[in-house]
Amino acid sequence: MGRTLVGRSDSLRQQIYLDLRSKLQRGEIGPDERLIDVAIAEALGVSRMPVREALLQLMNEGYLVGTTRGFALPKLTPEDVNDIFEVRKLIEPRAAANAARDLDNQAHEHLKVALLRARKAVASRDAIELALANVSFRETWLSGVRNQRLAATISRFVDHVQFVRFGTLHDANVQPIVLEGLEGLYDAFIHRDAIVAYDRMAAFIGESEKSFFIKLRNEAAAAGDNDRQSVKA
Repeated sequence: MGRTLVGRSDSLRQQIYLDLRSKLQRGEIGPDERLIDVAIAEALGVSRMPVREALLQLMNEGYLVGTTRGFALPKLTPEDVNDIFEVRKLIEPRAAANAARDLDNQAHEHLKVALLRARKAVASRDAIELALANVSFRETWLSGVRNQRLAATISRFVDHVQFVRFGTLHDANVQPIVLEGLEGLYDAFIHRDAIVAYDRMAAFIGESEKSFFIKLRNEAAAAGDNDRQSVKA
């Protein structure tokens, strides 16, 4: 955060908020990192207040939690993640169906660019770039959702598990599945097929959930093996 921001306090807060949220989406803030308003303000060359307001907004939206040493990513339990996916499965397919109806040609072009970016990322096995392409694709189709409160709610819920999903996207077996999901959604969007968009979004979320919990089980099994080896040693 080495750049200097200038402007009114309210616009500064928004700039800082968007900058921090973007870093969260890109996985640039780790689970053990602490965000301290004074340090961020000093790095940006701004006063402490707009930074603190931006951090509090992110906390109120569920992106961060307050700690005795600043703000940090929430530690989501498997139950938390399950609840988030349950909400997503209830609202995202309907929103995707509405977007299929309302997206314009310019949005279709943006979806195409994001999809091409995802294809290149999978070809090079670049998990971070695939995640960013996924974010771009999502933000584009959400722009076609007329109910902006619904769009904002979806964006927040996806972002809450985005850093969790970075781990699954490093799996070479998962990356083609993600790309296949984006390909299917793109086809539904450009053909303005609301029914297909609904079904494919539901399937896409289901695959995301499945990938996460498979990874979780594998990690638990690996940890158990390590514990047993330590006991033998």
